[in-house]
Amino acid sequence: MKKHTALISELSTDLAPVSPPGNINLLALAWFVLSAIFVVALTRLLGPMRPGVLSQLAAEPRFLLETVLGVMAILWVSLLAFRSSVPAGLSKRFAVAGFVLMALWLAQYVIGFVSPALEPSPLGKRDYCYLETLVYALPVIVSGLFLVRRLYPLRPMRTALSVGLVAGMLPALVMQLACMYEPAHILVFHVLPGLLMVGVSALIARWWQSR
Repeated sequence: MKKHTALISELSTDLAPVSPPGNINLLALAWFVLSAIFVVALTRLLGPMRPGVLSQLAAEPRFLLETVLGVMAILWVSLLAFRSSVPAGLSKRFAVAGFVLMALWLAQYVIGFVSPALEPSPLGKRDYCYLETLVYALPVIVSGLFLVRRLYPLRPMRTALSVGLVAGMLPALVMQLACMYEPAHILVFHVLPGLLMVGVSALIARWWQSR
């Protein structure tokens, strides 16, 4: 018993108190908003939004629903990522709800092969939209991983995958407003590159951990 007490005392001698992480939801919301502003600003810097996109949002309820669903899904997964970076911060129900929202949003483009929200058109096509999606996501990944690694993620890879999903889907969603609207094009050149960034986020997190 004395040995155990001595061991605990020895291990705890140099420990310093750690301040609580603060409001995780506010941190996630701030990251989401700043990341969205960054992606939109870069998209606008390199080219215009699709002509008439605001009119389409006002006149086409399904297109508006599709866009709002995308925003909700990405925001929810942002909260999920940051909640997963603190012990007992994420419930299974909250996590499932986030991925269900994401699946419902992406399913709209699959449904679009039969019944698209907008008439498919090459209007607004950006020649390097897939590359834009990849490049815009990288700073969002790095900033997100920097923030969560300063917390206490018990499953860092799961947290990194969630950060990558948000980072990849943000430019994919913005491209829905900036680039041409055609379901096959959206899935191949916007969504697929965005999903690839999930793996990139995991690789960056693994490299970060190894150092």
